[in-house]
Amino acid sequence: MDKNAVFIKLKELMISEFEVEAGLISPEKRLYDDLKLDSLDMVDLILCLKEHLDEKIDPSLFKNACTVQDLVDLVYPLWK
Repeated sequence: MDKNAVFIKLKELMISEFEVEAGLISPEKRLYDDLKLDSLDMVDLILCLKEHLDEKIDPSLFKNACTVQDLVDLVYPLWK
C-alpha cells in the first residue's frame, strides 16, 4: 500500500467516524484548525486505526501530527 492509499483510507475514516466533509480533507489541511478535530477525536482515531495497523502504535506520536499528511507519514510504515 502506498501513501496515497493510506491517505484515502484515513480520509474515509475521517468522513465516516468524525463527519468531516470530504471536500475539506486534503494532505495540507490542519487537523485541529481546518478539520476541527480535537484531542478526544485523535484518541478515537487511534482506536479506529488499531485494526488497520500491524503494530501497536504509541499514542504520544500523534501529539506531533498537525496535518493530514503528518498522519499519513506516521501510519504509513505501520499499515497492513
